[in-house]
Amino acid sequence: MVEAINLKKGMIFEQNGKLIKVLETNHHKPGKGNTVMQMKLNDVRSGAIIQTTMRPTEKVDLAIVDKKSAQYLYDEGQTKVFMDMDTYEQYELSQEQLKEEEQFLMPNMEVQLDFCNDELIGIDLPGTVAMKVVDTQPTIKGATAASGGKPATMETGLVVTVPDFINVGDTLVINTDNGSYKARA
Repeated sequence: MVEAINLKKGMIFEQNGKLIKVLETNHHKPGKGNTVMQMKLNDVRSGAIIQTTMRPTEKVDLAIVDKKSAQYLYDEGQTKVFMDMDTYEQYELSQEQLKEEEQFLMPNMEVQLDFCNDELIGIDLPGTVAMKVVDTQPTIKGATAASGGKPATMETGLVVTVPDFINVGDTLVINTDNGSYKARA
């Protein structure tokens, strides 16, 4: 049992027979009243996104999640195919199950497959991923990293705010937790 205040992004718990993954948490103290935890949750099986609040002391049962190293291979229609790095067994996950992670998936990327009671429930991405810029505004002469930035579209369709000196074709390191620019690769 874990209290709601200790839940972090990526944790999976069981509630009313459903597996729920934490996408975001926010400790909120209104002017009047009790402190609450505002949470964005994902029902792992249905893919539904749930916005809810919990009392910080409310307890939930953490799910036991086993992890296996795997490699992302390819898309097959609305399905993503992964291969276990040890047994070469292939696993499939629907785009619905990978809503949050899909924009970071690159061919041949190594990920962790998450299993709960031998059921494949999702993946864990590495902390960062290197991607090429396919579209952005032209470089502004004399631009520095301190300016506000500009939007850049990455090869997976992800749009990231980058410094003004970034050009089309540059390879960037992107943080997979929040989709932010970290550095040039």
